[in-house]
Amino acid sequence: MKSFRIIPHVFDFKTPSGTSRGVMTQKKSWFIELQENGISAWGECSIIENLSPDYKDDASYFGKIQEFLGQWHNNSLEIAAMNEFPSIKFGIEMALLDLETGGKRILYDTPFTRVEEKIKINGLIWMGSPESMQQQIQEKINQGFSCIKLKIGAIDWADEWQILKAVRQQFSAQDIELRVDANGAYSPTEAAEILKQLADLEVHSIEQPIRAGQMEEMAELCAATPCPIALDEELIGVFDIQEKQKLLAQINPQYIILKPSLHGGISGTQEWISIAKQNNTAWWMTSALESNLGLNAIAQLASTYALQLPQGLGTGALYTANLPSPLYLDGEWLGYDSKKTFALQF
Repeated sequence: MKSFRIIPHVFDFKTPSGTSRGVMTQKKSWFIELQENGISAWGECSIIENLSPDYKDDASYFGKIQEFLGQWHNNSLEIAAMNEFPSIKFGIEMALLDLETGGKRILYDTPFTRVEEKIKINGLIWMGSPESMQQQIQEKINQGFSCIKLKIGAIDWADEWQILKAVRQQFSAQDIELRVDANGAYSPTEAAEILKQLADLEVHSIEQPIRAGQMEEMAELCAATPCPIALDEELIGVFDIQEKQKLLAQINPQYIILKPSLHGGISGTQEWISIAKQNNTAWWMTSALESNLGLNAIAQLASTYALQLPQGLGTGALYTANLPSPLYLDGEWLGYDSKKTFALQF
C-alpha cells in the first residue's frame, strides 16, 4: 500500500543573511513523506526565491510536487520527466533512495555514514558591514576553519578588498584558503580588474563573477584569468547532457559548484560531475540552504566521491529551529553521528 504527504515549512534565519541578490530572513521548503510496505521515507524540496528555476509561486509548486508524487503512487513516475524541476526532483530522488534503503535517512553506505571519515567544509561569511564580515571571519578562524568563503558584491568593492587584504596580511594562502562568491554581481569589465586584485591576494577562486548567460564573456574571463573561476548560476537551467557538455567545453572554467536543488537533483549532479571529469574541470558540492534533511542527502552524495576540496556544507546552523539530525560540526569537519536520528515531526 502506497501513500504520500506534502508538508510546507518556513525556516527563519538566526540572523539576516546577505547576498548580492538581497537579504534573506526566511526560506521555504516542502517536505515529502512516502510510505510503502511499512517504510516511511522522507525528502526535501527546497527553493531559493528568484533563483530556483522551478519555483514561481507556492500554489503551482505544491501542485507540481503533488503531480509527480501522484505518478509515483500510480507507478508511472519517470525521473527524466522531472529534469526541469530540479528542486522537486532532488526531494523526490532523496525520498526514493530513503525508501529503497529502509527509511533510515542513510542513503549511501560510505566511510562518512559508517563514521569512519568526516567531510572538510568551508566556513561561510555572509555579506554585511565591513565590521560584521570581519567579525564573522574571526569567528570562523577561531572555530578552526582553514577555508573561508565570502559573499561579495553588495557593499563597496574597496571595503571588501580591504577585508580580504586584512585576512591575507594575517594568514598566508597556505594557512587560510580564501574563496569569494560574487553571485554575478560584476560587469565583464569590472570583473577583469577584480580578478587581478584577487590574484594579488592569492584568493583560491571566485564564484560566478559575472551574470549567467554571457557565455562568450565568461569564456574570455576563464581563459585569461589570474584567479580561478567557478561556475554556479551558469549551470542553472541546463538539463540536456549535450548542452552541459557544450557549456563546459565552451567556457572551460577552472571549477564548477554543484547544488542538487538547482543543478538537476541527485542524478543531474552526478551527470555534471562525470562531464566535468571529462573536461578536466574540478568541482565541489554545496547546499542551497536546505534544512538538515537536504543537507544530509547532499553530504552523503558528496561522500560517494574521493573529495579533493573543501565542500560547501556548513549551513546546518543557519536557522533558529533546524531539524535535529545526526550531522554535527567538529571545527572545519562535518561528521555523522550514527547514534542520532532525524526528528521529523510536522
